[in-house]
Amino acid sequence: MKIKIVPFIILLCFSLNVKAQDPIFTQYFMVPETLNPGFTGFLETTKAGILHRTQWPDLNFRVDTDFGFVNTWLENANSGIGVSILNHREKFTNYNFTQINLNYAYRVQITDDWFFRPAIEVGFGNKSYGFQNIVLEDQINIGQGTINTSSVDPLLLNDKVNFFDFSAGMLFNNENAWAGVALKHINKPNISFASNGNVPLEMFFSANAGYELLLGDYIDITYLPYETKMLVTSNYMTQGEYSRFDLGAGLVFKKFFFGVSAATNPGKKANNSHFLTSVNPFGGLQYEHFKFGYSYDFNTSKIGKTGGIFELSVIYLFDLEVKCFGCPNYY
Repeated sequence: MKIKIVPFIILLCFSLNVKAQDPIFTQYFMVPETLNPGFTGFLETTKAGILHRTQWPDLNFRVDTDFGFVNTWLENANSGIGVSILNHREKFTNYNFTQINLNYAYRVQITDDWFFRPAIEVGFGNKSYGFQNIVLEDQINIGQGTINTSSVDPLLLNDKVNFFDFSAGMLFNNENAWAGVALKHINKPNISFASNGNVPLEMFFSANAGYELLLGDYIDITYLPYETKMLVTSNYMTQGEYSRFDLGAGLVFKKFFFGVSAATNPGKKANNSHFLTSVNPFGGLQYEHFKFGYSYDFNTSKIGKTGGIFELSVIYLFDLEVKCFGCPNYY
């Protein structure tokens, strides 16, 4: 049914002025390709996976995000290549964002143990909004009781926006640790829905690091298997005026893992902003070629009953016998 709701138009105009933010995944450590193209071909074998995120299912403003990828390693070219697709959907506005990326990473050995992996990412994005239910004032013909299909209103908006995107990243790693940075939307593509509008997509910066250690080398683990490991991860992100810092730790056994991470808001924009925004337990297991992961974000703010945020990940390793020496195989 066609609708004309002035408050909705006002809300729409407000939302168009809000700087778009990239989806952020709690399980960035399971699928680091979501953050940094330098992880393309990271295990120097072929890998594919899917990561699903549902945010605030108990609210009308439900958000679903999916990320799928496949990447492989070209030994003769000393390079990793991959393709990924991201889809982001909002229930209230019918907003839909889809982007397909091509990734390339090159490996440089800088010492006996450390590698440097510069990378680029080229993508094509599409954003669409549920404008089909909006009726502008000059479309209403009161005398004839009809709705015109066209409008000359300056608010007239495009249903879809297409754009090209360019990102880059770099990664340093050895067998037990990694540290990397990435910068997305370097070209700041125009994502305005207005016909003559100009809304550049803010650049997204992330810095992430992780360290895996054999727990028995540091503490007494009498009641745990000797090969028990601990993985500590951190991830700082900023886009426009918003920032976020995640810190997590987990125990890694031969076939399963579990742990907890915390999401914080270091750049609080209001006096009543929460520094700790969520506490996120996670866990998973490996079965033959598959790795499964699950996480749930417990909201610590006063936003109300939201249903929280949960993520499911499935990763498939085509070759369990990694042939390279010292390849990182975290989680």
